[in-house]
Amino acid sequence: MNKQSKVWGDTTKLFSKNNVEIHRLNTNKGGYCSIHHHDFKYNQFFVESGEIEVTIFRDNGIEETTVLTSNESTTVPPKLKHIFKSTKDSVVYEIYWVAMEGEDIVRETVGGNSLSEK
Repeated sequence: MNKQSKVWGDTTKLFSKNNVEIHRLNTNKGGYCSIHHHDFKYNQFFVESGEIEVTIFRDNGIEETTVLTSNESTTVPPKLKHIFKSTKDSVVYEIYWVAMEGEDIVRETVGGNSLSEK
């Protein structure tokens, strides 16, 4: 396990494999992280105990804040700026994953059948 101190508390990486990571956060009342985004990762917050606020900053200037208490979660999609703030001392699980997009093919040509083209 990899524990790191933060100004808002501490984080411990519990699991990291393939496209999933799980971190356990101990957050201090009044603590908050930087405003940031992830290019490819989804970011889910699950509160075990305490209370946090997760704010998403949309490109059109709208801010959406979700208050989470015990056994509640919210997910922030990739590319959206966000921040969490602790309104109480809290234990939070932060789960990251990358989703495979089904429509990731960019065709250069059209397929065919050379036998039927004669």
